Amino acid sequence: MKQRCFWVTDSKLYKEYHDCEWGTPVYDDETLFEFLILETFQAGLSWITILNKRENFRKAFDNFDYKKIAIYPESKYEALLLDAGIIRNKLKIRSAITNAKLFIEIQNEFGSFSKFIWGYVNEKPILNKFDKRADVPATTALSDKLSKDLKKRGFKFVGSTVMYAYMQAVGLVNDHTTDCFKYPK
Repeated sequence: MKQRCFWVTDSKLYKEYHDCEWGTPVYDDETLFEFLILETFQAGLSWITILNKRENFRKAFDNFDYKKIAIYPESKYEALLLDAGIIRNKLKIRSAITNAKLFIEIQNEFGSFSKFIWGYVNEKPILNKFDKRADVPATTALSDKLSKDLKKRGFKFVGSTVMYAYMQAVGLVNDHTTDCFKYPK
């Protein structure tokens, strides 16, 4: 049986997410945006809740097409509030629209969101060496810096804890524990 990180449950969905996505470097803007939206909706909730609703989010938010989301009319916002398949939080739904607009602004400034975000780690994933749950931080100085930068630009639901989870998800940091089969040997 494969040894996985401490947070992985018996859920098939969780195992697949851990084994195939979490901590794997992501460079394309579309996937980076998807994870940004999912992580912001996760704030205050469990990740498995988001994973279980991921396909619903994908349908509700036009396959995470940030160009479409950035120009959602008020009627689309109202429809999202009624969509039981997603997290129906007014502020988080509004933030998805706001963050899509700001995501495009960063693309225009840096050429891509990927260039912007990967610049925080000098284009190379940070490989941490954590042995157990207690070693893995919820935030770091780097997630603090990223959070502050995004907030200054107007992004919402991008606190340091959310940003560290984002950095882990998209592979800016590799926090697979040393006993996990995904930890580079």
